[in-house]
Amino acid sequence: MVYRSHGVAALILIAACADRGVTPPPMSETSLPAISPSAKRPEALAKMVATALKNAAFRAYLRAQLDASPYPEHKLQFQTFLAANTGRALRQVATENGVSKEALTDRARSAIALEAYFPVPEHRAAWTGDEHVLVATALTDDDPPIAFDTDGRRQVLDPATPPATPVLALVPVETDFSPRPALQACLEDCGSGGTPVPPPPPAPGLYMTKSHFVQDFEGWLKGSPEFEVQILGQKGQTDSLISYQCAGEHAGGPYTFDQNNLDWSGSVLLFSKNQIDQYNAAHPNQNVRVFVVEDDDTACQIKTDPDRFQRLIYAVDSAYNRYTSGNDSSTAVQKYFGYAQSVYNIWQALASLVKSNDELVGDAVKDQVVGSFYPGFNWFVKGENNTTNGWINLVIY
Repeated sequence: MVYRSHGVAALILIAACADRGVTPPPMSETSLPAISPSAKRPEALAKMVATALKNAAFRAYLRAQLDASPYPEHKLQFQTFLAANTGRALRQVATENGVSKEALTDRARSAIALEAYFPVPEHRAAWTGDEHVLVATALTDDDPPIAFDTDGRRQVLDPATPPATPVLALVPVETDFSPRPALQACLEDCGSGGTPVPPPPPAPGLYMTKSHFVQDFEGWLKGSPEFEVQILGQKGQTDSLISYQCAGEHAGGPYTFDQNNLDWSGSVLLFSKNQIDQYNAAHPNQNVRVFVVEDDDTACQIKTDPDRFQRLIYAVDSAYNRYTSGNDSSTAVQKYFGYAQSVYNIWQALASLVKSNDELVGDAVKDQVVGSFYPGFNWFVKGENNTTNGWINLVIY
C-alpha cells in the first residue's frame, strides 16, 4: 500500500514584513443590505459582471482587488466588493450594462451572499487582465456551471473539468470574511537571535496529527475543499446523535486547522480530556463517533440529507458489527484512543434549502476493526457504501 502524505468604503493596503493584505471596506449607507435566503441561481449577476469585463479599467480594478485580498484563494465577498471605494464597481458594472445603480443594487440584494475568485490556480496565474475570461456560477458541486463571456454569451461548462479559458467564479459564500487584523510591523530583531522557547506541552485530549483523503469532494468551481472533523455523541438520553465539538478552519482556539487539499499534518485538538470526562459521566458506557465532512455551507454545522447520513452509518455499522466509535482507552502506562461499539446512529440534521449540502466524507473506524493497515495512520474514514475515503491518525495526549 502506498503512503501519500474548507462611512465611506475604503480599501487600505498594509505592508508589513514584505507581506501585502487588504482590510475589507466597512459597510455604509452605500453598501448592499442583507441577502434574501430565497434567492435563485445568480445567473443575471454573472452575466452583468462578464459584460462589464469588456471595460479594461474594470478588469484592472477587479484584478487589483483580487490580488490584494488576504483571504484564501484571493477571494472577494461580492456584495462588499460592489460597495467598496464609494461603490466604484457598482457604478462600472451598472454603466457597462446600461442599468441604474439602483437596479443593480436590487439585483445584488436579491441574491444570496456571494464570493468572487478564480477557483483554479492555473487560471488565476494565467489571467493577465485581458478579455479572455469567463464568469461562471453554480449553487452546488453537482450543478453544471453556467458561464458567460465578455459579450454576454451563455454556455454550460463541464462540472467535472474546468475549461482552458480562465473562469472567475461567482458562487455562494464559503469563506469567513470577518475583518483580518493588520499585520504587526516588524520591530528590531524580527525573529532572529535569542534563545528559542520550547512550545508548551499540548493540553490533554484527543488529537488528530495527520489526514489524507482520496478526493477533495469539491467541484472545481467551488475551489479548495474545507474539511472538518466532528465529534458526534448521544443527544441527551435519546436515541439520536448530536455534534459535541467541531475542528476546522473556523472552529477557533486549539480546534482550528485548515485542510484545503488531500493531505494535512500537524496537531489539532478534536475533543479535550475535560470534554471526554464530562461526556462519559453524562453518558455512561456510551462512545463518540469521529466523523469527517467537507463543508459546503455554514462552518461547523453538518447540513445534509438525514436519509443519506443514515444510509452511510448503517452501511458502516453493518460491516463492522457496530465497532465504529471510540473512547479514551488509556491505561497507567499508555495513552490510547481505542475502538468501541456504537449504539446511537440517528442524525436529525436539516438539509440546507439554499446552499449546497455538506459532503459526508465518512465515519472513522479503527484499523484493527477494518482488518487492514495504512502506514502512518490508524483510523480509516469510511463513507457511503462502506467506501474508504481516507485515513486519519488519532492520538491521546
